[in-house]
Amino acid sequence: MTVVQETPTQTLILEMENISKDFEGVHALSNVAFSVREGEIHALVGENGAGKSTLMKIVSGVYPHGGYTGSLRYRDTPCQFKDTRDAQDAGIAIIHQDLNLVPEMTVAENIFLGHEPNRFGWVDRKKMKAEARKLLDRLALDFPPETPVSELSVGQSQMTEIAKALAQRVDLLILDEPTSALTDREIDRLFELIRQLKDQGVTSIYISHKIEEVFEISDRVTIMRDGEIVRTEETSETDPRKVVSAMVGRDIEDLFPWERREIGEAVLRVENLKVETPSGNRPILDDLSFELHRGEVLGVSGLMGAGRSELAATLFGVPPGTVTGRIEILGSEKRMRHPRDAINAGVALLTEDRKESGLLFNLTIQKNVSLASLRSVSVGPWIKLGRERDLAERYSSRLTIKMANLRDLVGTLSGGNQQKVLLARWLATEPKILILDEPTRGIDVGAKVEIYRLMMELAREGLAILMISSELPEILGMSDRILVMREGRIVGVLDREEADQEKVMSLATGIR
Repeated sequence: MTVVQETPTQTLILEMENISKDFEGVHALSNVAFSVREGEIHALVGENGAGKSTLMKIVSGVYPHGGYTGSLRYRDTPCQFKDTRDAQDAGIAIIHQDLNLVPEMTVAENIFLGHEPNRFGWVDRKKMKAEARKLLDRLALDFPPETPVSELSVGQSQMTEIAKALAQRVDLLILDEPTSALTDREIDRLFELIRQLKDQGVTSIYISHKIEEVFEISDRVTIMRDGEIVRTEETSETDPRKVVSAMVGRDIEDLFPWERREIGEAVLRVENLKVETPSGNRPILDDLSFELHRGEVLGVSGLMGAGRSELAATLFGVPPGTVTGRIEILGSEKRMRHPRDAINAGVALLTEDRKESGLLFNLTIQKNVSLASLRSVSVGPWIKLGRERDLAERYSSRLTIKMANLRDLVGTLSGGNQQKVLLARWLATEPKILILDEPTRGIDVGAKVEIYRLMMELAREGLAILMISSELPEILGMSDRILVMREGRIVGVLDREEADQEKVMSLATGIR
């Protein structure tokens, strides 16, 4: 372990010593020593399951004193937080990856929820609206405080969470994977806001698996692995490769393990595919024609709104409109009216949002894996639990899912392992075509490498893979060919050898 020594001139806002926490005998944190300087933006990185969120839940009172061992000092005062309110009263706020807002309530009501201004025992709505407006103005947010949260974008909801934290005195702001669902423009706005808060004296701890963001926003970076601190460094004195190597405990010479292999016959042939809505506006998908071959990874690139996810949904039997054109699988025309039609035809889809449209978090790992293969584990209407367990064991073993037991709820797993469970579900259907929509979204670099290696293994076995991704390095690094979309059309198909970032972006934007 590398320890950074603090000099006497550096004021520490937070000091943690010998912090350990177990979950049913599993060491989540082991004798962690962690400190944060007042007024800095301190990044905390590590693979999923490294202990980052657990450590921050101790700081913010989610895990109360007594549920862990070790000591915590805040502003040079020993603290034993009983709950999140205790931590909030001390000036500590945490913004979780899953936002904690009430959609049916207004922005102002959410900001002051639990500490509403009152007058003569009644909620003073006029004052609440005025104070909310001041907070929104401080953050340069132009939406009205009476807006229902359900009408906000993800980025606006994120900013509302920050306004909610600032409504109470906050000296230490913890942001846990804050950009996982934001657009590039919203990320820029968030970074501008974090720097603005720094100028106003707010210290930030920034948890992220996106290494490029860490180097853009942070002053120092602490790296965690297996529940321990590996080292803390000035961000300006290290580089992304060193940070990644420290996170995973090994050098990653080649993040993208693409290899040349035999590409077979066409498995999927799409001809003149068009998807239109009743409104009669511009088609969602317009005259798409392409082929996907056995053992091929065909990357699909394009800007937001290009129609990439709509293509995936159409091929999987849930088109966002009326479909015309022809879809052939192994030379036979298929009409995908329902996901069951697609599954029966050998098509599997790993959706872009595993939380909203993928996993069932209140079910076990075993149930989640078997969900699309119930016919193979059932006799009549009865599920044979032994068959279901064998199926889940086979695919969880192949994908090296880190878990204590197949009966664990899938929500207890790290993001990378959740993604593997979803992938296991679809591999269990023994598909001919695997559609991966943003396959590495929300997972750390170590888990990404595992997903990439599995993709190559599946391609070598002859599986045809259609990979949709917003990350250009991923598209360039893993694809045999790249299909570029713009405004619902295919505007170019590039071979691996000729593709580069400039060519893909030129086609995607239409700017040459």
